[in-house]
Amino acid sequence: MAISIKLVKSLIGANKNQIAVAKSLGLKKIGDVAKQPDNLATSGKISKISHLVEVISE
Repeated sequence: MAISIKLVKSLIGANKNQIAVAKSLGLKKIGDVAKQPDNLATSGKISKISHLVEVISE
């Protein structure tokens, strides 16, 4: 099963770790949507930047 993650807020002002997590999920600019597997690693990454993203489960 996969989940879609959409970047809804800018990475400007975020710390380096949060920017790195967003890039590892494939999110670069506002409006980008990435499909990722629904596993614990992805859930941990989402929790790090939960204030910047919107999760759409399919």
